[in-house]
Amino acid sequence: MSDEVALRPFASGDRAQLVALWTETGLLHPTNDPNADIDIAVGRPHARLLVADAGGAIVGSVLMGEDGHRAWVYYLAVAPSHRGQGLGRRLMTEAEDWARARGIPKLNLMVRTSNLGASDFYTGIDYVVSDTQTFQKVLRPLSRKPD
Repeated sequence: MSDEVALRPFASGDRAQLVALWTETGLLHPTNDPNADIDIAVGRPHARLLVADAGGAIVGSVLMGEDGHRAWVYYLAVAPSHRGQGLGRRLMTEAEDWARARGIPKLNLMVRTSNLGASDFYTGIDYVVSDTQTFQKVLRPLSRKPD
């Protein structure tokens, strides 16, 4: 079925469906403001937001960004109705190709330790757990209450 799904750049009319997809797939965290994250990425030279469009329904996404040294993947999402059909792999291949075309030597992503399904997906497509730690400091108020 993923052959019937077109990958294309985000369009402004996709916003509500995209945020709904991210909510449905559990990607949002209290520190994420999905609308602000979309606004940060769209139209910027060092970022790209793709959606997977199945006849007008947004069923997947991937947001990529890069700093010249490494690229990052954010908001990889596949609707439950479209899982197991290769769509996640297609989206990640697009992210990898985008980074390679820019001469970026590494592609990184973060997965919550509780998200075993995502961890299994990434190890299944040859990603490895890094021996580094990720630190963070929240610099803006939470957009919603923690889950």
